This record gives sequence, structure tokens and C-alpha cells, in this order.
Amino acid sequence: MLLDALHRLTSGELGSGGHYGSGGDDDGGAGHVGSRFAALSLSAIHVQHGLSEHADDWALHCAALCRERGIPLRIVRLPPFDSKGEGLEAAARRLRYAAFAECNADWLALAHHRDDQAETVLLRLLRGAGVAGAAAMPEERRLYGALRLIRPLLTQSRAALAAYATRRGLSWVEDDSNTDLQLRRNFLRHKILPEIEPLFPGARAALARAAEHFAESAQLLDDLAQADRSHLAPTGGPLPVAGLQTLSPARARNLLRHEMRMAGLRAADARWLDEALRQLATSTPTLCLSTADGDLRVFRGELFVCPRQPPLPARLDWSLDAGAALPWGGAPISMGAAFGEGISRARLAGRELYFAPRAGGERLRPDAKRPRRSVKKLLHEHALPPWQRERLPFLWCGDDLVWVAGLGVDAAYACAPGEPGLVLRWQEWRESGGV
Repeated sequence: MLLDALHRLTSGELGSGGHYGSGGDDDGGAGHVGSRFAALSLSAIHVQHGLSEHADDWALHCAALCRERGIPLRIVRLPPFDSKGEGLEAAARRLRYAAFAECNADWLALAHHRDDQAETVLLRLLRGAGVAGAAAMPEERRLYGALRLIRPLLTQSRAALAAYATRRGLSWVEDDSNTDLQLRRNFLRHKILPEIEPLFPGARAALARAAEHFAESAQLLDDLAQADRSHLAPTGGPLPVAGLQTLSPARARNLLRHEMRMAGLRAADARWLDEALRQLATSTPTLCLSTADGDLRVFRGELFVCPRQPPLPARLDWSLDAGAALPWGGAPISMGAAFGEGISRARLAGRELYFAPRAGGERLRPDAKRPRRSVKKLLHEHALPPWQRERLPFLWCGDDLVWVAGLGVDAAYACAPGEPGLVLRWQEWRESGGV
């Protein structure tokens, strides 16, 4: 139904454009939608989880639907995945959104509707969610980079969408798992809400309105957290632990929750936050508080929120003509041509080159006027937190250490004035510093 509406826009029947996608009970689509639907292209993505025996049939249905309308379709088939520790639905959702995040689009349009929103509010309230959780699904948010997620059908009821589909003679697929009452959302949908509505007519619409009120309150809490952060860390960077302790418990929890969410960590409950604040009040220089998504760490009196990072390679071979960027631990090592700065290209030409993480005992001479020094001491002088030191890329030329992210180039490989050079930068070094 969302695809049909977007197709009518892009084809000129209603206006223009988007990118639709599908992939689960709570998802609908993806896309390019903007500039008042003027000159936009529509494409589709379908994420096949492989959890249903009918998964292949659903993919065929999507393919036929898009073929009839001339819409490009990409099908992403997920490999078998382990849901241990988070549950099957949560794991499938995480992988689905990871696939959506790779869409080459400006807008990702999902087909959630008002009944989905009502069910989500009720489900989260029963789980003890706070204001942000009870706000349920926003109509629009940034998903990844410039890609924005939108839900244009969030104000429409399931009945209204079914009537629309029937009028236009549309065909659709019913997920057989939607009738499984062992799933909590289905139990609320088929058992609880039908019992509520005779006594509270319009209950679904009221719950959806409540989500809007919760969203407004959540925005106010975010504004308060931003104000507190600006006061405690006016120049940005990590929060001072001493400053965090000057806030009231409620405001400290709110700021800590905000910091974690901004770093991509799932919100912790009030009891965990209270314990975290208690430990921060008596923190040691090496305090580390772990969550499923990352850690809260203290270094030199400052609080760092550290998301889980991908593992580093033991060794990454490289050549001068390998390209402008190289992935390292989830962030790129960028490489730019220069003259009279960076690493001498002539010194690297024809040599064995590779990147490797810190092993210990390395020595570097970034200043030609000073002797070679221990990398450990140099990193300590730069006040880089210990957990970040272990993730730095080291460039080696044979047995010679050439470059360390953040420390610079060894003097023996430094580019002479006017000589072609190569400037390396590691994005994570530039962006890390607090959150």
C-alpha cells in the first residue's frame, strides 16, 4: 500500500518520489522523497530473514509487484543468525535495520500505521518504559548519515489502509506469524485491545495520541540534557564526572541516558543508572561500567561513553595504489596526496607495507630534533585513554614503524620540502573524545 502510494507520486499520478522497503511485521519501506515530490526516483528493498517457510514466496511477491510497476528492487537475504541474548524479533529487527542503513537513498519510508503505534505504546508501557520509550515510533528521524527514516502512514488506521487496498484492487501478503499469540505484540493485538475498545472507543487512536505527547516530553528532556551538557562541558568533549555529580539525581540520570543514546547505546533502566551514578561518585581512575552495547569509562576525571567496536585485523597489507581509504576497526584510514608534508612516497615505493595494531614495545621518532621514544610514553603525553590506544593503526614498512595515528610520521620517513608525500588520517582518532 505504501509502495502503491509512492509509485503514484513518482509516476505523476499524485506528485512524485521515494524508496520503499519491506522486511517484517513492523516495517514497510524505504526511500528518496523530498523537494515536494518533484523529480525523485523510487526503488525498493526487501529484507528476507528466512524465518518463515514462505519467505521465498514473499520475495517473489515483492519482485512481481515491482516488476509490474517498473520499480527497481533489491532483495537482501540474511544469513542464519544467532538471537541469543536479545530474542528472535530483536535480532531480526537489528539486522533488518542494518540492511536498511545501506540504502543508497535520501529517505527510507516505512509502512507503520496508527494501530502499530498503539500496540507499540502499550507494549513498551507494560515493559516499564520511560518517556522516550513510550513515545514509540517517531514520524521522522535520522537513520544513518544523510539517510532519514520516515513513516508517512503513521496517522492512518489499519482499517483505512485495508479499505484503500481493496478499492484499488491491491494484493498483499499476510505474515503467518501474525496469528501466533505466543508473540506479545500479537497477544495485545488480538486479545487485549479488542477487549479494551468496547469500554474505551477509539483506544488505538488515543494511544497513538499519547505517543505524540510522550514524544514532546522526551524532546523537552533532550533539550534539558543538552543544556546541562553545555553547562558542564561548554567546549564539548567528554563530561567531567565532578560536574555530573552537581546535578539532581533526576537530571543526572537524564543526562547520562542522553549521552548513552547519542553514542548508540540502548537506554538503561533507572536502577542501572542509579548504580552507575553511585559508582561514578566514588570512581577510580580505571572505572568501567559495561552494558550489552558498550561501556562507560572514566579517564582523568572525565566520562567516556564507548560503543562496542568491531575487532581489529592482526595485520592489513597495503600498497600505495590501493585507493583513497582503508577500513580499520569500523572507521576509515584516509590517504591524501600532498607535497612537502606527510610520509615520503619515495621511501615507501616498492616496500612491504602493512597496518597492524599496537603490540607493545614500539618506538617512534616524530621529531627529528629529538631521539626515538617509546610509543607508550608518547601516547601517555597525548592523554589518549588507554582503551583507545589499543585501537590505533600503526603503519609498518618492513620492520620500520612509519606512522601512528595521532602521533604522526617517524622522522626517517618524513616528506622533504617539495617532495611528493602521503598524508594519512584515521577518522576514529578525529571523532573520538567522549561520545
